[in-house]
Amino acid sequence: MKRKIILSASVLIFFFTFLIFFFTKSSNDKNLIEKKKTAKLDDNENIEISNENIESLNIIEDVSYSAKDPKGNEYFLKAREGTIDQNESNFIFLKSVNAIINLRDYKVIEISSDFGKYDINNYDTIFSKNVVITYLDNIITGDYLDFSWDKNLMLISRDVILKNNKNSLQADVIEMDIEKRDIKIFMYEDRKKVNIKTFK
Repeated sequence: MKRKIILSASVLIFFFTFLIFFFTKSSNDKNLIEKKKTAKLDDNENIEISNENIESLNIIEDVSYSAKDPKGNEYFLKAREGTIDQNESNFIFLKSVNAIINLRDYKVIEISSDFGKYDINNYDTIFSKNVVITYLDNIITGDYLDFSWDKNLMLISRDVILKNNKNSLQADVIEMDIEKRDIKIFMYEDRKKVNIKTFK
């Protein structure tokens, strides 16, 4: 009888020892898995931070460029921030853009926009969103301006409005030849007409 009780007690002790070992090992395995997950997350975070650091190297603050042609015309461009295009390094994406075109024997043309894209090779610039052009007593607003320095051409489009002391007009496109001081105003569709208001 004593042997049976001792045997039963031994079996119980073994059983409880096994259960304690099993749960302890299971808990340790879970902790190990969690640590591995955390380590992986930490590695990913480090990778993301590294990528951000690499991208931030392409960002230039307080960007400014200038150009001058043989005729004495000058072009000045400033932006709060510029980002170099990773695919084509001659392009700079700009934020909070201001530009001045100083034409010889003519008044200054001022341009501002929220965004821009500048080609450092030929000085061509695309201005976009909240574009404002000021020259003489005229103010032109639109959402897109394609300026070519070589061609002396400005093409303003998307919700274009021209205002001065005498008139206000709405059109699809205004094309300005800044060398010849020539302006063309037109609509994309022939049946549509430029909307002109005259102030008295």
